Amino acid sequence: MSDTTRAVLLRDRVKPAGGRVNQWLGFLVRRLAKSLFAMWVIVTLTFFVLRLSSADPVRAALGATADDALVRARREQLGLDLPLFVQYANYLLGLVRGDLGVSLVNGRAVSELVATRLPATLELSLIAFALVLLIAVPLGLGAAVFASKRSRGTEGPVFSSTTGFLANIPEYLLGVGLVIVFSIVLRALPVAGNQSAEGYVLPAVALATASAAALARLARVEAIDVLREDYIRTARSKRLPRLRVYLRHALPNMLTATLTFGGVVLSIMITSGVLVEQVFNWPGIGQAFVNAIGARDYGIVQGLALVYAAIILIVHLLVDVAIAALDPRTTLTQAT
Repeated sequence: MSDTTRAVLLRDRVKPAGGRVNQWLGFLVRRLAKSLFAMWVIVTLTFFVLRLSSADPVRAALGATADDALVRARREQLGLDLPLFVQYANYLLGLVRGDLGVSLVNGRAVSELVATRLPATLELSLIAFALVLLIAVPLGLGAAVFASKRSRGTEGPVFSSTTGFLANIPEYLLGVGLVIVFSIVLRALPVAGNQSAEGYVLPAVALATASAAALARLARVEAIDVLREDYIRTARSKRLPRLRVYLRHALPNMLTATLTFGGVVLSIMITSGVLVEQVFNWPGIGQAFVNAIGARDYGIVQGLALVYAAIILIVHLLVDVAIAALDPRTTLTQAT
């Protein structure tokens, strides 16, 4: 083989790899740009809606009986006496520096509140999400395998009705029921708090049940479609072990839609955890968010709303990257 032929073959081998890298870089840049733009829109809307919804947020936070001098001093301290667009520019500059604002009531930095409470919220959400995946994916795949072996039967309606019922139970209502049964009646688990491992059980179950049921329904539908594909029939015709067929061939191909919906599920769990944290007195940002709304502390409300938005955008970004890793040809080609 001549040197020229070797050079051509080497170039043909390297070019696709370089093209794939460029596709990944373009994909990541576009997704990051979309996320940053969405975050800017959320920041802008949150800023103006909260300031235009109340004539004097400091007065609302300190109460109608607060001294006028105190209100005026707090407004000057927070820069709320400046023109609105000057406040907006200062707020954007503060966000760039990591400043999420301060409480209108006590002047405490929102970033300090987030640093102390966000870990508890993330712990609960991630534990509940892991529980969702461990239940929903095997349950959906198992139900699809069971259905593929029987052309007729009652397993479909039973599965759909059971998961449909569980998926529509509000998390906070389920949490109250779990507290009554397992904490008050049986006295088997703690009522509230995260001081022990047992304290995570009830809030995680309350947060995961509806999402697990909804995701299991989707996983079953996707798995049924995958099991009907020709490559699954080919794998079965080769008399491969059933577990290998399901785990190596069926599972990866059903995960694309499941992960897409899983990102939505995790986002919902993080936001719906606000009420669950109230039920179980969980020391997370959800409880602080509800307390700030009750106190009309718009400084904390605004800062925590942006934290929720940032978490949701990051979750969707990671899900898109995971889907692109599972199915790079389709995802990266569509992104170009």
